[in-house]
Amino acid sequence: MLIKTKFATENEHLNKYKDMRDLIKEYEAVAKAAEKFVRSVAEGNSEYAKTLFTDDAVLFGILDGAMERGSINQFYHNVDTVGAGEDFKARIDVLAVEETVAVVRVLEEKWGGRIDFTDFLLMLKIEGEWRCVAKAYNQNSDTIKK
Repeated sequence: MLIKTKFATENEHLNKYKDMRDLIKEYEAVAKAAEKFVRSVAEGNSEYAKTLFTDDAVLFGILDGAMERGSINQFYHNVDTVGAGEDFKARIDVLAVEETVAVVRVLEEKWGGRIDFTDFLLMLKIEGEWRCVAKAYNQNSDTIKK
């Protein structure tokens, strides 16, 4: 009995491999959902992000030394009023997926022509769809307006 619990049988190994395939599909689904966030930022149009975030999603971060917190509507306002700029770049990294919860990191460079961010999106699978319930971010210190 001890050996059976210590080493996986061939069938257990194959079942884990099958589950892994499903998990990779979920990572891809989470990344696809996060693309709505990046598209909104890149195009300066919050409409895409509004399909990602829940109505009661929250925002936390420090922008140019001032704390932002509360409703995700502040993010929508920022996106709609500041263009991303020609040099804007972004990268999506899905850090974790656990059945109904996922964590995504989005690296942004040159938002508004000057700011680099690291965003963390906390996502939940709600009625079969990946939705964002919280956004927390760091403004990289070398881009903070003095």
